[in-house]
Amino acid sequence: MKALTVVTWHEIVRTRDARRLADLLAEDVVFHSPVVHTPQRGKAITTQYLAAALHVLGNDTFRYLREICGDRDAVLEFQLELDGIEVNGVDMMRWDAEGRITEFKVMLRPLKAVNLVHAKMGEMLQASRRAAGTPEAEAAYRSTASDGKGQST
Repeated sequence: MKALTVVTWHEIVRTRDARRLADLLAEDVVFHSPVVHTPQRGKAITTQYLAAALHVLGNDTFRYLREICGDRDAVLEFQLELDGIEVNGVDMMRWDAEGRITEFKVMLRPLKAVNLVHAKMGEMLQASRRAAGTPEAEAAYRSTASDGKGQST
């Protein structure tokens, strides 16, 4: 039987209703981005990242290919096409006894897809930051744009 947390996550992805994240995420949730080198801690910033991802990745080609679920964790492989590029990724999540997500990690491939998603997420987070007046998420993404040598990270 699939955990209620995973069922709820699938419903959020299907409807692209980021408001439902409020009940699904633990206050101290940790988000691991495929492009930001430091974990992002807290419900507010994790909500910003996941809401942006729902918008950027949530097109009609998005689908989960398979999932592996345990009692308090799951790995969900997904695939989509974005601007003509095939994106393959994995969502890894853990949850507490109440079913609230305590850790969410996203991994992406290939490199071309990582770079495209990085750019689009940065744009989305910047727009979100301007609308909400919160610089944290966009600043974290922007800080990954260059390693100081002109190389994308």
